[in-house]
Amino acid sequence: MSVLVFADSSEGKFKKTAFEVVSYGKKVAEQMGSNMVALTINGGDASELYKYGAEKVVEVKNDLASFNAKAYASIIKQAAEAQGANVVVIDSSVDGLTVAPLVAVGLEAGLASNAVALPSSTSPFVVKRKAFSNKGFNNTEISTEKKVVGVAKNSYGAHENEVSGSTESFDASLPELGVKSESINKATGTVTIADADTVVSGGRGLKGPENWGMVEELAEVLGAATACSKPVSDLGWRPHSEHVGQTGKPVASNLYIAIGISGAIQHLAGVNASKVKVVINNDPEAPFFKAAEYGIVGDAFEVVPQLIEKLKAFKQS
Repeated sequence: MSVLVFADSSEGKFKKTAFEVVSYGKKVAEQMGSNMVALTINGGDASELYKYGAEKVVEVKNDLASFNAKAYASIIKQAAEAQGANVVVIDSSVDGLTVAPLVAVGLEAGLASNAVALPSSTSPFVVKRKAFSNKGFNNTEISTEKKVVGVAKNSYGAHENEVSGSTESFDASLPELGVKSESINKATGTVTIADADTVVSGGRGLKGPENWGMVEELAEVLGAATACSKPVSDLGWRPHSEHVGQTGKPVASNLYIAIGISGAIQHLAGVNASKVKVVINNDPEAPFFKAAEYGIVGDAFEVVPQLIEKLKAFKQS
């Protein structure tokens, strides 16, 4: 019996979430008195995972040009069976939330997504997870023999625990994919929302796409990703890839700065997992102020340039 962790990657480099789930899986394995195996698909340098406790890394190399949920789920299932894993750990990113249910069905396993802590008990297996669009928590018991746990981003953290690891290859058969990617256009030279520790987001309060320069400048100073509310992407001011919220990309950053966003319930549901939320809005009654840790009531066109200036001066000092 072992714990299998899927360490996700992109373009041959491990995502930050990979180190978090490996750290999490290592601790779960210790709780259960078993070993932990990390699985990579066209991943990066396996030695990076040794730093976080992966004593054994199983590598799958194939000609998959892009992410395919059906293919990834099949590979993870095959690896779990080959390694005798009773617990599979996956991140709860957009891709992870798509893959985890397919893995659970394939293994006839119970699934707990958006886990925010280590299991409080392994017999029975009970894990705390987010519920009600991140407004609350529940303790979920997985009673099946095999279990799949999805770890919420930035909930456990990446903890270095360097070991002397080993790597082996694994040949997995691919199912009939049913979907073929003709082309993929990716943004380059920017921090992605999925990997960002800080996100700067703008709403209709910015009045038009011509005013987005200060959002991008603030993001550049902070090393942050840029994002937007749904109305902004619907209006075509910003690409849909930047739309965050319940119907867009979920955000679980350490810092989320909302500029000119009132805070509709759908938007809040997608960003509530962020640890610190800062709101800049000229409407003191904006709903976002009730959900934020910090708020500035003021004109964004006056506040943001001053904030940029102060941050630049702070970094220089």
